[in-house]
Amino acid sequence: MLYLPPLLASSELESLTRTDLFIGGAWRIGSADRIPVIDPSTANTITEVAGASTADALEAVEAAHAAAANWAATPPRRRSEILQRGFMLMIEHAEQLAQLISLENGKTLTDARGEVTYAAEFFRWFAEEAVRMGGETGIAPAGTNRMLVQYQPIGVSILITPWNFPAAMATRKLGPALAAGCTCVLKPANETPLTAFAIVALLEEAGLPPGVVNVVTTVDPAASVSAMLHHPKVRKLSFTGSTQVGRLLLKEAADTVLSCSMELGGNAPFIVLDDADLDAAVEGAMLAKMRNGGEACTAANRFIVHASLAARFADALAKRMSRLQLGPGYDPASGLGPMINRRAANRIAETVDAAKASGGRLLTGGDAARDCYYPATVIVDVPPSSTLVREEIFGPVASILSFETDDEAIALANDTEYGLASYLYAGDLRRGLALADRIEAGMVGLNRGLVSDPAAPFGGVKQSGLGREGAHHGILEFCETKYVAVQW
Repeated sequence: MLYLPPLLASSELESLTRTDLFIGGAWRIGSADRIPVIDPSTANTITEVAGASTADALEAVEAAHAAAANWAATPPRRRSEILQRGFMLMIEHAEQLAQLISLENGKTLTDARGEVTYAAEFFRWFAEEAVRMGGETGIAPAGTNRMLVQYQPIGVSILITPWNFPAAMATRKLGPALAAGCTCVLKPANETPLTAFAIVALLEEAGLPPGVVNVVTTVDPAASVSAMLHHPKVRKLSFTGSTQVGRLLLKEAADTVLSCSMELGGNAPFIVLDDADLDAAVEGAMLAKMRNGGEACTAANRFIVHASLAARFADALAKRMSRLQLGPGYDPASGLGPMINRRAANRIAETVDAAKASGGRLLTGGDAARDCYYPATVIVDVPPSSTLVREEIFGPVASILSFETDDEAIALANDTEYGLASYLYAGDLRRGLALADRIEAGMVGLNRGLVSDPAAPFGGVKQSGLGREGAHHGILEFCETKYVAVQW
């Protein structure tokens, strides 16, 4: 049974929706209890998806292992064609995928449509990378032999994705894994499994052989993931999620010395220098802060604005934020949808209340959470020691700090255990580039409020993760480097 609100009811959307596990090329029910999927806009149950037991999860690993040799031996051109066809099918079904994302995640249709386009590009990008996986050759310094270096698929990979970008986080992992010749088990978040199932159904239509991609949703993620990570045929873990969970998974992966790619939490600074274009900075701030309603690891969390501009920047940002209409994500009139669940909305409200109690002053928003909804909020005069500043808010809240010198701005920006994304607005490009070098982050948006691009390496430093996704770097995460010493 599928619940669709009147704004979304359509046969096309229903035809794209799958609710069972996908193992060995077959859709099948799980051995455990089914899992309800909730529409955060209304709190209604959309449907229930299959729940995998630990045995089901291990069966998915076995299916991936059974398909591994043939997929690794599949010509790169053929792998590329399947990914390219996957891209085309995602574009063909873009509106239905966007509606599905908005339904189970809560984000606005505008954000969801942008995500589908972004997500599909990973299939196109890695379709092109699949046929460009070259090697290296050289001569040993002593002249005694030649050195051949080649890249081989690392093997069966476990892909764990979060709920905030259910399409993009899936394709950002599936694309390079498949291009490299790896088979995999995808475990999407229980909050947003329908998008992942739909994308894999499109890959199946694109010609993906049975067992190459398997999808499991489980009522006991900790036990199922642990079992898969300890399976002797698994060689790779790619995880996107919180730093806290990432640390636990790294400990598990250490037992079998798995290769790990970890895209973890962030606490992105957004620096506005005294010579910055104020209007451009505010526009960039809206993009960096409000993409996906602030529920993004790359979202600007701490706005660090020169004292000469701080008041004007804060007022302009508050005016823009206050105009966002709160409502169901799939309602075209909504500028801000709900958070993923009530727990998330209540946590944001508690953090803002604590910031107010410590001296913070609201310019807009800051109301109590209502069901899964929390309004766009701007707060100033927050102490740097506040939880709102120290931790990732993961919601539509902007806290604004001021600074006097460039050194002070950099010190504030780097005063965090995280280092994923960062943003910097400067009038003098030379000055901006010099400061960008000093920011401890894997990515810097210089006079840009958006850093993500399938052709660019995505990832962080410090507690924000290990490895990179996207670009050529992304496919190398799913490869082993083999060196052959040869003489001729």
